[in-house]
Amino acid sequence: MNMHKHPAWGRKSADEALSGQNKAFRSFIRNQIFPHSLHYRQLFKKLGINPGDLGGLEDLPRIPFTSKADLAIAVSEERIRDFVLLPDPKKLRRRPSTLFRALLTGPERTRISLDEEYRPILLTSTTGRSAEPVPFLYSRRDINHLAVMGGRIMQAGECTREDRVLNVFPYAPHLAYWLTYHAADSAGVFHLGTGGGKTMGTDGNLRLLVKSKPTILVGMPTFVYHLLRRALDVGEKVEGLKVIALGGEKAPPGLRRKLAGLAEELGSPGLRILSTYGFTEAKGAWTECSVSPADPSTGYHLSPEFGHIEIVDPKTGEPMPPETPGEIIYTPLDGRGSIVLRYRTGDLSEGGLTWKPCPACGRILPRLLGRISRVSEQRRMKLDKVKGSLVDFNELEVILDDVDAIGSWQLELCKANNDPLEVDELHLHLSIEPNHSKADVENLVRRRFREVAEITPNQIFYHNAEEMRKLHGVGKNLKEEKIVDHRTVAPNNPMPRPHPKRRRNQRKEAVK
Repeated sequence: MNMHKHPAWGRKSADEALSGQNKAFRSFIRNQIFPHSLHYRQLFKKLGINPGDLGGLEDLPRIPFTSKADLAIAVSEERIRDFVLLPDPKKLRRRPSTLFRALLTGPERTRISLDEEYRPILLTSTTGRSAEPVPFLYSRRDINHLAVMGGRIMQAGECTREDRVLNVFPYAPHLAYWLTYHAADSAGVFHLGTGGGKTMGTDGNLRLLVKSKPTILVGMPTFVYHLLRRALDVGEKVEGLKVIALGGEKAPPGLRRKLAGLAEELGSPGLRILSTYGFTEAKGAWTECSVSPADPSTGYHLSPEFGHIEIVDPKTGEPMPPETPGEIIYTPLDGRGSIVLRYRTGDLSEGGLTWKPCPACGRILPRLLGRISRVSEQRRMKLDKVKGSLVDFNELEVILDDVDAIGSWQLELCKANNDPLEVDELHLHLSIEPNHSKADVENLVRRRFREVAEITPNQIFYHNAEEMRKLHGVGKNLKEEKIVDHRTVAPNNPMPRPHPKRRRNQRKEAVK
């Protein structure tokens, strides 16, 4: 499949695209969900919903939300197969469309076609950082969709067949790795997967980065930062890099500036960066236009023929007007394997949804605007003066990434004196870029924290780049740990937490 095979992407009017979505929704509900999804068939029967009752997207609110809790229960009760489209082979063979296909192409070709449409052949999984991992199954049809969405990311990055892709996502049943693989494979572009830090370590990835001379580097933001920082520390050159494509984590503007600055120092000036947004339950991802790190994001360009996004009030579930903040709700319009309808992502879109043409590429697509943050990063802390204060760690992350003097960082939530009955404390671990002082960084960080969150870190600890890699779990974890909560469990950091006396000495040193 050539990555330019779908020129209609973003070339229809909004009315045409919405009309196509309504038609796809009707067909998907009647021909796939009702006949083949045990979970939704039972749910609709319980609610008294018939296939003809769901005629278009305006009827979506009649379908209850599906949440992470629903999937967790299904996994624990071993009923996750209930969310998979599993047709009855006998009924499928007697379906009029199957009989018609057999007349046109023959029984054997029809059998192969149905097998490719429905038979699960790939599994990805949620990361399982806060709950049991949830598997999601793909048929050949789903993999083709994955390749198309991946190809669109490569289009946004202006990738050509002459480019070389280095994929440093970890080898895992993880959406980001497989999306990159199928995108490059379908486009016929040379690509090399390292397996990330967990497979080859940071230095192993660095050797391949230097030797393969990629023009496009794809990976998680934190690991890509550590990789480029390591290259600079050991005096390597990384020349010819044109695009960095990021996924799996947030990539705020401050981090993008740092990545572009590192690339320029390594010999790759004029770098463009694009960020992607996706999640396991959607079995796909969406991209921004690739822009200079100094330019604002153009929003995530959706693929409306494969799925529909709603923006709702996270508290009431009521739909929000265009370009209004709210929670992202996803419903597939074409897919097989594992299917979830009206899935509550727990992700908040700061700018909501728009159908206006993209100011950078001109495509007419639904776009998610502004930062995307997680509800789960709004955590309650029991502080000295404010009991049960809600702290938005999404805002704190932006502060830390926006400080050019900070290289990498980690926020640690713990109990004072390691006593479970004590108040909560916030500890900040960080590394400092060259030519910056600890005192200047500490004063800036504390001032910015007070302005945005009305709290400041109880203690700040300074580390070198290697120590920060250990704290983040580079080479150990699937995703690097930038926010860790040690309040209710024993500390599990790769590095031992300093003795309280050593912490006091470190703090004194920082103030000097």
